[in-house]
Order: sequence, then C-alpha cells, then structure tokens
Amino acid sequence: MLVITGANGQLGAAIIENLLRTLPASQLVASVRKPAKAAALAGRGVQVRAGDFAHPEQLAAAFAGADQVLLISANKLGEEARQLHRTAIGAARAAGAGRILYTSHMGARADSPFEPASNHAASEAMLAERAGAYTSLRQGFYAESALHMVGQSLREGELRVPEDGPVSWTTRADLAEADALLLTQPGRFEGITPPLTAGHAVTMAEVAALASEVSGREIRHVTVTDEEWKRATMARGVPAPVAELLLGTFRAARRGDFAATNPALQILLGRAPQTMREVLAGFLMPSQP
Repeated sequence: MLVITGANGQLGAAIIENLLRTLPASQLVASVRKPAKAAALAGRGVQVRAGDFAHPEQLAAAFAGADQVLLISANKLGEEARQLHRTAIGAARAAGAGRILYTSHMGARADSPFEPASNHAASEAMLAERAGAYTSLRQGFYAESALHMVGQSLREGELRVPEDGPVSWTTRADLAEADALLLTQPGRFEGITPPLTAGHAVTMAEVAALASEVSGREIRHVTVTDEEWKRATMARGVPAPVAELLLGTFRAARRGDFAATNPALQILLGRAPQTMREVLAGFLMPSQP
C-alpha cells in the first residue's frame, strides 16, 4: 500500500493521478489535513485518511499498513517545518513503512541563503539518522515558481531582478510523473537522488531572451541591487519576510546552488522534460481556439 501525504495539494494530487493510471485505487491512500476536500478521490476508490503533520495522534492511523510513505514537504519555514517533518518521519517509521520518500529540493544545503533549501537539508539528515530505507527526491526548482516571481514583469516587458545564476527550472507536472514512477520502483534511488531536473539551466537574462523570442516582442533584462529589488517588491504589497525569502532565491542562484542538471529525470520519464521555452510559450502566448 502506498500512502501519499498532502494529497489535496497540487503536487500530491498530480502524483495520485499518475499512480491511478497504473495501479488500482485500492492500493493508494491519500493522507490529507481535511478529508472532506478529498471526497472526489474517495469516490474513485482511493482510501482517504486524516493526516496532519501538526497532529501526531492522527499519523499512526494515516500511515497504518503502508509499504511506502511519500512525505510531501510542509509549506512552512524554519523550526516549524523541521518539527513537522521530524514528526512525520518518526510516525512513518513507527508504522513500519518499508520505505519513506520525501520531496526535497535540488538546492538543499545546510548553509543555503534560500531558507527552504536549508530546511530540506535538515530533513534529509533526519531521514539518514533513522533506520530504514528512504529516498530523498532532489526535485528541480519548480518552473511555476519562476512564473510566480517574474511572470508579471515578463508580461510588462522589463525584467528587473538582482544578480542571479543559472537555474534548472523544472515543471511540477514532470516531477509528479517521476515521483509516481519511483513509488512503483521500490529499489530505485536509495538515499538521495541525483538532481531531478530539466535538461538546461538558464539565467534571468536568458529567461528574458527566451520570453522575447516566444512572444515576438522585446523583454528587457535589467540587473538591480538586492535592496532596490526588495524595496520594489515590498512596494507591490509583498510582506518584508516574503520579499527576503524570495531574495534568497537570487542569492543562492548566484553561487550556483540551482545550476546542476542531470539526465535522471529524462531517463525516468522516457522522454525529454519540458523546457523553459515551452513553459514561457504557454504562459505568454494565449492558446488558439
């Protein structure tokens, strides 16, 4: 039996959709904070169980009978995130899961200026300390995150960002498909996986150039200081802590934390992952009727 946590989220829901193409629904458990929101999955035969990392008393039942548990990382920061992951890892081990999979990040580093990456590094250390098989999925940086950060600037025609470095932006859809495949291949990628990334890493200057090509209009790239970018971001209504978190992305990128590429994702999928050009084309060019 496979237990997928966070199954109401975008990644978790996509993973379950991929699994349902090859496995009977009776072999899948959707662990969610609010079971009522997973009624559609229950209607398709997937077992739905309450499983909130912040409520340890739920997790024994949520993970009961699991051969594998996929822990989708919590959307939290700092010690709160680490405690939630510590609780979930302990509960999965206590439930007797033969293998724990965890959605980490290609840039996981204990000293990362991008706070989520340091949280992932801490969670990987927790997995390694606990006896038993585990797979830490070193996911490429979501291409959707790039659009969230700079999509509006691309539409406006000027990309004003701090100094950066190459990032191997990777789509959530490709990663969800790969995660599902790895759940059906228990002996593959024990420990930390290679970076699961698209084939090429690009800088923001290259993103602007690609966007110009696919849209047919010039999109300028302008490098600004960290503080100038942070002030402008806050002026758009982004809270200071969030602006600082996003600035950490650029700081980590400029030292090369997100530059790695690897063929592992393409091999898993049996096809080339989506490119940033394709992502930008879908974002900037309206679909034709």
